[in-house]
Amino acid sequence: MYDNFSADYDRFVNWNERLAFEMPFIEKQIQKVKSRKNQPLDILDTACGTGMHAVALAKLGHKVSAADLFPEMIYKSHHNAHEAGVELQLVKAGLGDMARTFGRERFDLVLCLGNSLPHLLTLAELADSVRDFAACLRPGGMVLIQNRNFDAVMSSKMRWMDPQPYHEGEAEWLFQRFYDFEPDGLIRFNIVTLKRYGSSSWQAAVTDTRLRPQLRAEIEQTALRAGFIDLQFSGSMKGEPFAPVSSGNLILTAYK
Repeated sequence: MYDNFSADYDRFVNWNERLAFEMPFIEKQIQKVKSRKNQPLDILDTACGTGMHAVALAKLGHKVSAADLFPEMIYKSHHNAHEAGVELQLVKAGLGDMARTFGRERFDLVLCLGNSLPHLLTLAELADSVRDFAACLRPGGMVLIQNRNFDAVMSSKMRWMDPQPYHEGEAEWLFQRFYDFEPDGLIRFNIVTLKRYGSSSWQAAVTDTRLRPQLRAEIEQTALRAGFIDLQFSGSMKGEPFAPVSSGNLILTAYK
């Protein structure tokens, strides 16, 4: 899905709004880790997409490594880092391969943002990846995970998300996301991309991938079994407490 969607990904995400909303929370977590290490952090951004969080962190002076499974996303990350004038260590690697790729106990903070973890389709893959996050972290380091709140999604069978428009000159895009709930318990995540120039007809393309809805209890148990401590759950990057019925996101911070 994401190699095919990479050309439009930075149109699909309003990065100015998203980073303005999310970075204060991320920086607050950085300060918690820095209280134990009074210098810029070594940070790993897993499933980094087009690298915009990694770029923002590098601009703050941190040493940032980033990985994604999809070559086109790594290419876009290189482009975005070059445009921003920052240096990233960028590697093609998937979840579960971080310690093998970058080394053990190398990082102070590991990020897994943007609902990336639910792309792992079995409990075993989830457990392996969370253990891999722990292996990458130095003692006292932190993991920060951002998922959709699948407790709410699965209880309400909420299919549709708000459409997201984008304009660039005479070109216009409209992105519509929705879920299909499959008999095996997985979710098919669909993105319909509508595009037109001026008053021409809309052209449509559909991309899709499968997700495994990870509930709060499963994430908590998996993190504890991986050796994480001081688990904190929030409902968004505003930092409010997680509410299973109403929160939009599930945010986990935990220490090694």
